[in-house]
Amino acid sequence: MMQKTDSSLSQATTKEAVTEQQVLIAGGGHVGLSFALLLAHHGIASTLLEKNRYPNISPTDDKTRSHYLDSRNTALSRRTVQIYQEIGLWDELQSHACRIDTVQISEQGSFGRAQLNKAEEKVESFGQVIENAWLGRKLLLAAQQEPLITLIDGANVIAVEQHVNSVTLSFNQDGEEQTEQQLQASVLVACDGRDSTVRQLLDIGTTTYDYGQSAIVGVVETDKPHLHTAIERFSPAGPLAVLPLTDPEGDGNNEHQEGYRRSVVWICPKGEETQYLEDDAHFLTTLQQGFGQRAGTFKAAGRRGAYPLTRVLADRQVLGRCVIMGNAAHTLHPVAGQGFNLCMRDAHVLAQMMNAQVLRGDDIGNAQLLQRYEKARKADQKRVIRFCDAVVHGFTHTNPAVKLARNVALVAFDKLPNIKPLVATYAMGLKS
Repeated sequence: MMQKTDSSLSQATTKEAVTEQQVLIAGGGHVGLSFALLLAHHGIASTLLEKNRYPNISPTDDKTRSHYLDSRNTALSRRTVQIYQEIGLWDELQSHACRIDTVQISEQGSFGRAQLNKAEEKVESFGQVIENAWLGRKLLLAAQQEPLITLIDGANVIAVEQHVNSVTLSFNQDGEEQTEQQLQASVLVACDGRDSTVRQLLDIGTTTYDYGQSAIVGVVETDKPHLHTAIERFSPAGPLAVLPLTDPEGDGNNEHQEGYRRSVVWICPKGEETQYLEDDAHFLTTLQQGFGQRAGTFKAAGRRGAYPLTRVLADRQVLGRCVIMGNAAHTLHPVAGQGFNLCMRDAHVLAQMMNAQVLRGDDIGNAQLLQRYEKARKADQKRVIRFCDAVVHGFTHTNPAVKLARNVALVAFDKLPNIKPLVATYAMGLKS
């Protein structure tokens, strides 16, 4: 099923691709849709295949939130916000995003604590927390209205074949399993998730690590306004986070509006998920014990989901004319909310490199270009992966000497000059 709105079809005569070269994108989640929109911003056409069926939505649908305490959320770094600003999408996203002005970091039962403040670091904010449903809705609507993007949903990829000057992707659609279709393009970018079908078809292996943990993700309400404060709390089970969210009726960036909804990521040992998913009272009591009164009293909790935490890294991210991107390339621990933001920086860099290639009149699927992309992104990826693992392992270590050392480090981080700006810059994705 190819999805195009009437408005996008009417625009097709007024916006032409700057090159006849095409990009195939496998995986139409947040990363895949964002990458397609980045390419379109540079005038590069793409066809995006998504295995799930997209919902039927339109720009005139009711925009109010239907589930006050029922949504997943993503923390967008300053760099990710800038990327969406570049393609003209941030104004649409802003109403359901809540900025982070302050970050508080502490360890349960210990003296170490630190705080980052936007005024001290001279930034507009450290990032924005946005509802996944709203982000996905706006990305899909933008893609449907973009004449340079063709969407095919319900598509199951079954084969990938590479040629000297192109790549061919074979697929079938739901309800038509016996009918094989093929698409050919200059390059294929796989954004089809941790268990990527394209990665497996290309016989690209992975390096995996099971943290032995699960993330309980949901939304809660507190009696104390969040004041745009993100709280990072470390416990023996793992890192915990409470992030500010918009109120149901208004803009989360209104200076005079006090928000009481918060996004929660609670890490527990694998196998203990059920008690936190099925018992609201137990979940709220556990949160209260873990966070104390920093967030006020936890009053209500919405439906929650549990996600096993496993690091999955593709052994390579480029093979011939194929690029592995998003969670297919690197699925990380959610500590510090770095995973999606790293994916967005990858997508932004590749789109820019392809644009430069088009301007030179060269092949956007050229193997040397794609290898340069992989090399260019390695340093940022390795830094983020090392940071996430260091935090996870460093703050779950029970050795008293290690615990003392990390609390001293937190105090030093809070007091010593010049350290905070450096860490804040990296956390915001502004130095990658």
